[in-house]
Amino acid sequence: MKNLLIIGARGTGRELYGFREDFIGYNETFVIKGFLDDEPHILDEFEGYPPIVSSVEDYEIQENDVFVCALGDPKIKQKYIEIILKKHGEFISLLSKSLILSKTNRKLGKGCIILCHTGIDADTEIGDFVTMLPGVLIGHDTIIEDYCVLDCHVFCGGGSRIKKGALLCTGTKVLPHKIVGEGAIVNAGSVVARDVSAGATVMGIPAQESRSWLKMILNHKR
Repeated sequence: MKNLLIIGARGTGRELYGFREDFIGYNETFVIKGFLDDEPHILDEFEGYPPIVSSVEDYEIQENDVFVCALGDPKIKQKYIEIILKKHGEFISLLSKSLILSKTNRKLGKGCIILCHTGIDADTEIGDFVTMLPGVLIGHDTIIEDYCVLDCHVFCGGGSRIKKGALLCTGTKVLPHKIVGEGAIVNAGSVVARDVSAGATVMGIPAQESRSWLKMILNHKR
């Protein structure tokens, strides 16, 4: 039996624990040991969760330990995953029992988190350490590269490509054959009707980055 440590005890980490019985292999091949987080008291106001065992930096990997990373920012997620990898830690994927995965899927990488009611169509490639929250739909021939995060109800049309470390926020729609560049952020409710440049932050229908109201929202101004 493996002992799973969840990196991050924030919202997504608590989501994973709440969904634990929906994951393939829970209580059969792994149990949840606890969280790794640099804020040891972040769960003090919550009940029913396992302990925060340590920070990622200070944790000494034990026999039978395995890991998943439940951080929503792709850059921060990559940072902490790489710390564990340098310690020779092993990552597993958490896959919902309700995941519909095409038999002709070409790749499903390691360390992925795929929650309930997600569908992944034919001839797709899903990289390492990809997170998909509930209700994601991935069209045929789509490529999702390493470290991407797809929030609830994201849709990626057939032949689209989501490059390394991109973040697609809640309700994003990527039209067929469009590209979201490396490290790009597509804000909630947007429709990607043309390619998004690497590192860009876009919003709207169609998604673009040159609107003043986008800057206002991102700067938290009222």
